[in-house]
Amino acid sequence: MKALVVGYGSIGQRHTRLLEELQCEAAVVSTREGVYPRRYASLQAGLEQWRPDYVVVANETSAHAGAIEALIDFGFNGRLLVEKPLFDAARTLPAARFSHAAVAYNFRCHPLILRLAHELEGARIFDAQMHVGQWLPDWRPGRDYRASYSARRAAGGGVLRDLSHELDLALHFFGPWKRLAAHGGHFSALEIDSEDTFSLLLETSRAPTVQISLNYLDRPGRRSAVINTDKGMLHLDLVRGLLLKDGQTLAEQPVDRDHTYREQHRLMIDGGADKLCTLAQGVAVVEMIEAAERANADSAWVKGPAA
Repeated sequence: MKALVVGYGSIGQRHTRLLEELQCEAAVVSTREGVYPRRYASLQAGLEQWRPDYVVVANETSAHAGAIEALIDFGFNGRLLVEKPLFDAARTLPAARFSHAAVAYNFRCHPLILRLAHELEGARIFDAQMHVGQWLPDWRPGRDYRASYSARRAAGGGVLRDLSHELDLALHFFGPWKRLAAHGGHFSALEIDSEDTFSLLLETSRAPTVQISLNYLDRPGRRSAVINTDKGMLHLDLVRGLLLKDGQTLAEQPVDRDHTYREQHRLMIDGGADKLCTLAQGVAVVEMIEAAERANADSAWVKGPAA
């Protein structure tokens, strides 16, 4: 299979490397000369000359919509994976003929997330708490964090968009939200113009209360969830690779950082893309992000799609 990766920053490089490991022939779209043996300066050139079966959009979030629209205009009808979040602002999806299309919320492929989803089947959920945080200067070793897109709101940075895996998982586990409150902003001394902290409180169709905390500050990093159900308390710790039930180990499965990215590509290439986040679900995450921003600005509850 021939793949074309749009954007060759850190995430584009990861996608390209993993596609090569999966025996795909890869090319990239980048304005920087010499970054990869098969490089095209524009998406149009890449499509016309490389003729890919699979396109991965991995440029800045603010450029995703333009890339998708260009793919449609050029008649691309193969497989499409778009890095998360899908857009920097909510918009209507244009009509397209992609054979498969998904948003790269790759944590859906984590074995412990899959086990947690299984444990939640048929359970009555009372309360859920989700937390993710990591010190931003440690994200990209060797690169000044102030020069990254994460530091710039205009490029799609900020914890609501950067760490939106938890928002996707909240919708995936707990269903559409009925109402939402939020508070956040730039509170630390990090030299960025995007938000470094946000907390959300949701009522969803499946859970009366869901708390989500996101930040660029935790040292060491944390990624966890605690869910109280009529079948017991489930505690997920993705950093340690543990899933506990009522304090006892239910599953222990640490994975390397590439694992969920690799499995995501396997599903796109070999079949099973329906297990990934759809474009419509990706839009729902963006709408949730914008609702959190409105709730924060107005200091008020915002009604959701399930109200």
